[in-house]
Amino acid sequence: MAPVGAKRNILERLDAGEVVIGDGGFVFALEKRGYVKAGPWTPEAAAEYPEAVRQLHREYLRAGSDVMQTFTFYGSDDKLENRGNNQRFSGRQINEAACDLAREVANEGNAMVAGGVSQTPSYLSCKSENEVKAIFKKQLDVFVQKNVDFLIAEYFEYVEEAEWAVQVLRTAKKPVAATLCIGPEGDLNGVSPGECAARLVRAGAQIVGVNSHFDPMTCVKTVKMMKEGVQKAGLKAHYMTQPLAYHTPDCNRQGFIDLPEFPFSLEPRILTRWDMQKYAREAYNAGIRYIGGCCGFEPYHIRALAEELAPERGFLPPASEKHGNWGSSLEMHTKPWVRARARRDYWEKLMPASGRPYCPSMSNPDGWGVTKGHADLMQQKEPTSQEQLRALFAKAKANQ
Repeated sequence: MAPVGAKRNILERLDAGEVVIGDGGFVFALEKRGYVKAGPWTPEAAAEYPEAVRQLHREYLRAGSDVMQTFTFYGSDDKLENRGNNQRFSGRQINEAACDLAREVANEGNAMVAGGVSQTPSYLSCKSENEVKAIFKKQLDVFVQKNVDFLIAEYFEYVEEAEWAVQVLRTAKKPVAATLCIGPEGDLNGVSPGECAARLVRAGAQIVGVNSHFDPMTCVKTVKMMKEGVQKAGLKAHYMTQPLAYHTPDCNRQGFIDLPEFPFSLEPRILTRWDMQKYAREAYNAGIRYIGGCCGFEPYHIRALAEELAPERGFLPPASEKHGNWGSSLEMHTKPWVRARARRDYWEKLMPASGRPYCPSMSNPDGWGVTKGHADLMQQKEPTSQEQLRALFAKAKANQ
């Protein structure tokens, strides 16, 4: 169990060299549970179904998470009303409810609350810097009112928009983390990971890294490049990773969004708990101390991170009482051949089969080359029309 004591802020923990375990991916987890709609991926469940959000927070806390991130991903007003996504609650109500739920569960343990903002339809639609910053400011006002412990600008494909977000968040005088959803090729404008990280630090972020879009090992590789860029620029920062729980060796610059399996057929790519332990160790060895997850991560994945790093942290998470180390609980199984699997070398060496004999091991990702400013990325309040869909279907067929 975690030691009981006065709660220290995120920077104090990282400055002391401690490992901070993040949480998992709320939108994907809650979509599977029937509380989030795929497509908009918006967080109205915080107000509509608070019991579902509260329970998921509790499961991550029990699994070892040190951070309860507010379920405010895509919680900006322009995203909440994008493409006919009508809401029963205002953006402020959703953000306030998310903060209250995160704080309630954080107080059940020794966790911190992080308020998060993410990329906006307004930026993709080429709105001005002031207009985009005003959107971030509306969410920040709620986070300040609810007194979250620190702030995260996460899931940005363009470093420029992430810089604008950080510049707004830093006005709250709270610690600021910033993560881009990029891989080794850099952001969608071709800015390298090292330069992206240096720009985020200059903008005011004390913690930088990546989240989503790529698998854990790709994300660790990308953060290593970020670290080199920050050091080369003569700057200092802490580093974080919150990757996908999916294997993505075949992804291009856009990441898993371009995979033909996105988002409804990704399950064959899910990492095992043992893959997660390897990720935790690789991230730690790379000097990353804020280690969590994003889309596809379930509580058992977070538990794997916490168990792998238990020697460094000095304790196991509460959920480990129901999980034997490296399969040791299988010693209690009725079948002898299953009891024979109660050992580390079995699970470390296993090459899991997919059970799909006619499926390929990798896919051919889409590559439309659509970036900010393109007509297809201009967003709208009205629902996508049938005419617009027909044009997209035709383009998809032409690109096959």
